[in-house]
Amino acid sequence: MIKSPFLFLGIVLILTACHRKEQLISAENAAITKTINDMYYQYGKSNEAVYRKPISDTAFSPDLKKKLEHAINISKDDIEKVKKSDHPDEKPLIFEGAIFSSLYEGYTGYTIQSIAIHDQKAKVSLRFKYNKSYPEVTWTDTIHLIHSGNYWKIDNITFAPVGSSKDLKTRLTDFVQNTP
Repeated sequence: MIKSPFLFLGIVLILTACHRKEQLISAENAAITKTINDMYYQYGKSNEAVYRKPISDTAFSPDLKKKLEHAINISKDDIEKVKKSDHPDEKPLIFEGAIFSSLYEGYTGYTIQSIAIHDQKAKVSLRFKYNKSYPEVTWTDTIHLIHSGNYWKIDNITFAPVGSSKDLKTRLTDFVQNTP
């Protein structure tokens, strides 16, 4: 007779723990989704945004933020240098093509396919499409995030083979190394 209450209590505790874990995963997924959506809304469709807006402390990891700011500052310096040169019609060192996407032309939409969380890191498969050409182009990039402070922050983006760069950090390093 005594076994039944303990069995019942054990089952209730297991179900409660599973429900709580699902709630934590759901909250983490929502926070990750928010970070990705905010970043692509703010910077994603046009490279002009990275020149006009400060790089977010909450969207990007400190390392990626530093790399982005360094590359942007080099570009801004070159733009000013060319303007003041004897040949102001020359092309300065600027970001060409979409920075945060594999496809040079950018994207017209995206959906989150999956989110995998392991400790303080997450990988998100993001399915992009570009439908301003025929045939429509689709590809999947992987967003790498780290949990830092109270936020999930983008630490890198692994690009699909449709583009010319392996990942965002490599793209930024190559950009800086091409500085005259």
